Amino acid sequence: MPFADLSDVRIHYSLTGAEAAPVLVFSNSLGANFSMWDPQLDLSKKFRILRYDTRGHGQSTSPPGPYTIELLAHDVLHLLDALGFDRVFFCGLSMGGQTGIWLGLHAPNRLHKLILCNTGAKIGTADGWNTRIETVLNKGMAEVSRTVASRWFTPPFQSVHPEVFAHAVEMIESANPQGYSACCAALREFDARQELSAIKTHTLIIAGSHDAATPPADGRFIADKIPGACFHELQAAHLSNIEASSEFTLEVQKFLSA
Repeated sequence: MPFADLSDVRIHYSLTGAEAAPVLVFSNSLGANFSMWDPQLDLSKKFRILRYDTRGHGQSTSPPGPYTIELLAHDVLHLLDALGFDRVFFCGLSMGGQTGIWLGLHAPNRLHKLILCNTGAKIGTADGWNTRIETVLNKGMAEVSRTVASRWFTPPFQSVHPEVFAHAVEMIESANPQGYSACCAALREFDARQELSAIKTHTLIIAGSHDAATPPADGRFIADKIPGACFHELQAAHLSNIEASSEFTLEVQKFLSA
């Protein structure tokens, strides 16, 4: 897999699909690497799919933190510049969704369409994120991995697909504790609730009915604020692209092809 050496970080990425196809970028949730988007690789029949590990995750490096969502969004822009991509379709989930919100607000000229999944304009509380940061830095990723992974999928899905749950735990535990906690700080500080109406890019919001981390109300709030936004709710928890993969992929394809 290739790497891009950007200003202060080395980003691990993957390109799948025909070179002449329009580019679709997938951005990960906190704790995941780009393998979380494996269920969407069938879209490479129509799009050139760019997946990447957010700094602090997967095989990307973990420069000292804290990070900001603005910094994570600039990593996307610098990666696009390095690869020679001008405008792209962008799909981000959770932390990746907040990265998409920032891009929609500050770099709309780089976007064709925007998909925000299982995310919020503000996620969690400062106390919650500070507790997570302290736990990870003092006790390591294994201390939170199973708890976090259990929020990614509904109990029935975990029972039927134990191998998916096990892979999720492995992904979380492979994250760099310093990089992960620096991303937690980015989520702690980000709040775009008062700015959403400034997004003019055509946007689809996807939510999960059983998502405790970013419930459907968070997605509906975003959809109500962004002019002309579409909203779709799936029977899934936080990683709806995995738990309801077929319907998720179909909704993405319909929206991008419209």
